[in-house]
Amino acid sequence: MKSLWCALLVFLVAGQGVDAGDKDPNDPNELLRAKSGAVVEDPNDPNELLLSKWDAVVKDPNDPNELVRAKWDAVVKVLQAKDLDKKVKERLIGKIVSPMFDFPLMAKLVLGRRHWPKLTPPQREKFTRLFTERLKTSYLEKTKLYTDEKASLKPAVRKKTVIYIPMQLLSKDKKIAILYKLRKVDKRWKIYDVEIQGVSILLTYRSQFDDILRRGTVTDLLSKLEKRPAR
Repeated sequence: MKSLWCALLVFLVAGQGVDAGDKDPNDPNELLRAKSGAVVEDPNDPNELLLSKWDAVVKDPNDPNELVRAKWDAVVKVLQAKDLDKKVKERLIGKIVSPMFDFPLMAKLVLGRRHWPKLTPPQREKFTRLFTERLKTSYLEKTKLYTDEKASLKPAVRKKTVIYIPMQLLSKDKKIAILYKLRKVDKRWKIYDVEIQGVSILLTYRSQFDDILRRGTVTDLLSKLEKRPAR
């Protein structure tokens, strides 16, 4: 069961820092990347070519099921590759998965209406970056425990402006129920929360952050997030 959860975490909470750079939507390379789901930033960079080799090509970006399935398959392919070292795998997985997550919205939702308005713009930016890094650290420490878990994806269910995608992660006789929640951001589907066995990742973090902010200040919360989480 430990390996099952660790494999799940790789995909659920993978992410890198929020990208602050603006991309030109009229750039041919950007158009190609948006269409295919590839991650090439510089076609002349050997490292970027390596990334493009392993990233998923999403045939229909408007199909959330296709998006989740393609990205999941790409992550598993990287994890199973015997010719890639740990650092390369970590970088590849981050590049493959991070565009799927709406980190700014996740940061806002995890603090909720009660706490988010209390933060100044610089504090919001810092919290979003630290929260994303915390998620990244969580999965990077667990990728090495992946074994051979299989995913069974079910059809997407639309609820108003959002999409829910149920999935089961299978390992021998064990089954873990997963629910991805997606919304459209700039005409692309992105994950803003995930439930594991009915428990929301965002609500779990919100409970922790509520406790910190009830006892202290925003500065206290940011200081705690800056510390490396205990293993």
